[in-house]
Amino acid sequence: MYQTFIQFASTEAPAEKADLFGSLGIDWTLLVIQTVAFLVLMWFLGKYVYPALSRSLDKREADIEAANKAAVETEKNALKTQAEIKKLLTEARKEAGEIVATAKEEATSMVANAEEKSKTQSERIVAQAQESIAKEVLAAKRDLHNETIELVALATEKVVGKAVDAKIDAKLIKSAIEESK
Repeated sequence: MYQTFIQFASTEAPAEKADLFGSLGIDWTLLVIQTVAFLVLMWFLGKYVYPALSRSLDKREADIEAANKAAVETEKNALKTQAEIKKLLTEARKEAGEIVATAKEEATSMVANAEEKSKTQSERIVAQAQESIAKEVLAAKRDLHNETIELVALATEKVVGKAVDAKIDAKLIKSAIEESK
């Protein structure tokens, strides 16, 4: 390095380094070797490294998009299921109203024949109607609960990307059910 400073400081140029690159201390053979090595490195990176890196990034992007689509689809299914459950509950209430109305009509027609007979029969019909309603409501709640558990487990598995243990799964399902109420 000291030699380089002396070379630049001196006003005389050495005789063997008369050209511009030589006076700057650049060796042509070294420059050509380094250029070839750089081009080989660029070719190797372009041929083997960059395509693999690009494929892995594309795959990851596709996985993320698929997970987002699955989450949106699961959310749509959950909303659809909730709408169906509301519809079923409305139909059950309507049927219960029809059953009660039918029971009342039968009770009034039987009052004309025999008051005591109609009283016992109407009580029996009302009890059956209430029991039937209770069973249908219970069945609808059970179906809603089971479907919600399945949807939450499926959504959790899709979003997280793996199955979680039973303890965490139960906590997630419980919190999702409480949020849906």
